[in-house]
Amino acid sequence: MENQKTKNTFSVRAICFTAIMAALIFVFTFTFKIPLGTGYTHIGDSIIFLSIALLGAKKSSIAAGIGAALADLIGGYSEWIVPTFLIKFIMVLICGLFAEKLIKNKFAGYIVGAIIGGAFQICGYTVAKLIIFDKAYALTTLPELVIQTIVGIIVAVVFISVFNKTKVTDKLRKMAE
Repeated sequence: MENQKTKNTFSVRAICFTAIMAALIFVFTFTFKIPLGTGYTHIGDSIIFLSIALLGAKKSSIAAGIGAALADLIGGYSEWIVPTFLIKFIMVLICGLFAEKLIKNKFAGYIVGAIIGGAFQICGYTVAKLIIFDKAYALTTLPELVIQTIVGIIVAVVFISVFNKTKVTDKLRKMAE
């Protein structure tokens, strides 16, 4: 009875994999950043998009929100903690919806979902910048955000293609259940 899993609970292993993915998202967001005139861009989005293929939407949405928000907290961008958590969480759910439910071909669904989820991220951060700062800041940082999102999707798609061909995706998904 203790070992039974229901769809509403996570196993200890699933919680550990989610925590590891949150840590990787934090590291790739916080450590590998590219300074820009208005802040920085990072490659953490590539790990976020990759996590969807490895963990599924539910677990990776939690990992994305926590990992990215933690990078904002530790990096000194406290005004971004809540918007980042919500935007990344919802972005992953959108991507997962297409990859896991709406499109039969998982890889095609993943790409479509990543593009639509990425578009949500761009809109979400732009609206947040309008609220927190002003129109000029929101519009001047838009190209950087678009580039960050596109690079994140491309890098993740390359890794997922390799992982799918080598059956790593299936093995990691089974391990993370």
